[in-house]
Amino acid sequence: MPHAYKVSVAKEYLSFSSAHFITLAGHQCESLHGHNYRIGVIVEGDIDPECAFVVDFGVLKRIVRPYVQAIDHRVLLPTENPKLQLREEGDRLVVDYLGKEKFVFPRSNCALLPISNTTAEKLAEYFAERVRNELHKEGLHHLDTIEVEVEESAGQSGYYRLAASP
Repeated sequence: MPHAYKVSVAKEYLSFSSAHFITLAGHQCESLHGHNYRIGVIVEGDIDPECAFVVDFGVLKRIVRPYVQAIDHRVLLPTENPKLQLREEGDRLVVDYLGKEKFVFPRSNCALLPISNTTAEKLAEYFAERVRNELHKEGLHHLDTIEVEVEESAGQSGYYRLAASP
């Protein structure tokens, strides 16, 4: 049974502005567009008997912030999408969609993410897995679940929840 305690971090500086597109069913590729995303992280588990908290807020913020900063002001590109091929040509990154050239970006402006699509849900999964791994590196093994919210605009979010133990 999950524990009754949880902490949440959703600070203004845990946000990023990025461009993306998604591939849709029926062989459609949505137009390139951008969002001002915000990340929220909820961690549930037992409280540490000495400190009486689940996880120090500072630890969560320190873990999440570098991942957010790494994709801020970048074009988000999924590396595991079977409809896309990404190829580097010098300092350019060419995105082929279903075998045809669709986009060309400066390589330095791109964030390659090991996900199948850059939806809010898949971005939430990406962040949740990294938060879990980092919490384990911190020696925090008493946790039950991690949930990440990726808000792409006010009132419009995707969520991913996973067990804190891999």
